[in-house]
Amino acid sequence: MNKLVETDRLNIVEMTVDMVMDVHRNSLDEDIRRFVPDEVFETPEDAAETVEFLMSQYGSTDGPLVYAVILKDGDKNIGYVQLVPIGEEKWEIGYHIAKQFTCKGYATEAVSAFLPVMAKKVGISEVYGIRLQENIASGRVLEKCGFETFFVGEGAYHDGVYEITKSVWKMV
Repeated sequence: MNKLVETDRLNIVEMTVDMVMDVHRNSLDEDIRRFVPDEVFETPEDAAETVEFLMSQYGSTDGPLVYAVILKDGDKNIGYVQLVPIGEEKWEIGYHIAKQFTCKGYATEAVSAFLPVMAKKVGISEVYGIRLQENIASGRVLEKCGFETFFVGEGAYHDGVYEITKSVWKMV
């Protein structure tokens, strides 16, 4: 397991093929279906195809750069954190913690540790956070991680136009 960063409770590591079933299971909860439906993997085969692609991205700075979030206590794969290019040398943060592990601060811990390491790795000084306005939990994570809101209103999100919030994190 190639570790990117370690926190008190988490290891953030490169995805491996043995994580396919966890990726599949973690993608099926109602939050991911509601807020990021393009990251739902209905079958293990769908998850395997995606994990293989994500693994091919390590070593480059093209992205997407997606890493598994693993609990140190028990080595349980509880989600992911990612940096995704959104055009014009801009990058967006993404993250998901499986429903049974939410409300424990894991997303905030993972994003806080991941951001400075990945920003340095890809050579950027700011990262965007774009979320559905109704995704209050994601907004709290972004706020706790130092993102500042600069837009609230209608905007493009995945397959349509929705009420969204855009924030930015800047490396100090």
